[in-house]
Amino acid sequence: MIQRGAGRPPFRADHVGSLLRPAALRQAFRQHGTGNFDDDAYRAMQDRCIRDAVAMQEAVGLKVVTDGEFRRGSYWGRFVERMHGFVIKPALFKFRDDAGHEVAFTAPYAVDKIRRAQPLALDEFVFLREATGVTAKITLPAPSTMHFYRCSDFATREAYQDVDAFFADLATAFRAEIAALAEAGCRYVQLDEVAVALLCDPLIRQQVEAAGSAPDRLVDLYIGAINQAVAGRPADMVVGVHMCRGNFKGHYLAAGGYGSVAERFFANTEVDHFLLEYDTPRAGDFAPLRFVPKEKGVVLGLVSTKTPVLETLDALKRRVDEAARAIDVDRLAISPQCGFASTVAGNALGEPDQRSKLSLVVCAAAEIWKD
Repeated sequence: MIQRGAGRPPFRADHVGSLLRPAALRQAFRQHGTGNFDDDAYRAMQDRCIRDAVAMQEAVGLKVVTDGEFRRGSYWGRFVERMHGFVIKPALFKFRDDAGHEVAFTAPYAVDKIRRAQPLALDEFVFLREATGVTAKITLPAPSTMHFYRCSDFATREAYQDVDAFFADLATAFRAEIAALAEAGCRYVQLDEVAVALLCDPLIRQQVEAAGSAPDRLVDLYIGAINQAVAGRPADMVVGVHMCRGNFKGHYLAAGGYGSVAERFFANTEVDHFLLEYDTPRAGDFAPLRFVPKEKGVVLGLVSTKTPVLETLDALKRRVDEAARAIDVDRLAISPQCGFASTVAGNALGEPDQRSKLSLVVCAAAEIWKD
């Protein structure tokens, strides 16, 4: 069974985390960034919007909710802001879409020994815990996020000459944050792992090699980084890994099935389940799921967050049936393929579309499993 008991994740219907910010919150974010919106007023607006988002998630029937990442500028930005030792520099890669358009973005870069200068997501969880009566999930960027987007040029030589020392310091920060979350009552943490999914793409692998790194060595490095980060977590804390190909205003970073990394990643990553993107043919087929160990579950990301077009219940049921040829259906669950807004800007759909898609996930899960 993928479910571990009443009230325990992973649930048959899940979602990746980020939600579309209301227009007023997007405007307040911009104004606050230029000093034209008071800190207390901005915090109060975030609080109101999060309560509304939680109410929406509960209303559609989800048993696990997030705060929509409403306190973040991007899925990893707040992590960097609250760590000592990072600055922002241009990434080596670009988002793209099916029309060939490209969008540049930024990446973390270490200029000093990194450490957890203040709690990273603890305040998010404490507020969310009080705002909901169901399971509260916290999302964190996977450790690879702090390294991959600049490959071998991830830090000044004065800060780090040894990548293992860098990841050891990063793991210390993660373990401290996870311990604080656990003490506050958090029992569901999700790590958003983009780099390993990107390393399934032959084009990305070529770029990585051109930048002086070995793709397969990076996969092993990032598996170890996750394992170090979650080591020592409480036995009753569930950790999932979302494998993402990038998601910015409907653009993506990579294409390619999970086959080239599946056997190593699924077997060796010491987490409870994987949330996998499967909304387009770019994700490949379900065959790699045969490598998921029997004690681990899979949440199939079948509903697209990049388009307002609503999938059908029958289509989702067919897709789950297809996946069940590679893995026991009892070890499966479903969700949208990614968050709806990895950054403040969000994807090209509206809040009603978002609600409809989350509701569809809940309805489909009830139809398929009936448990």
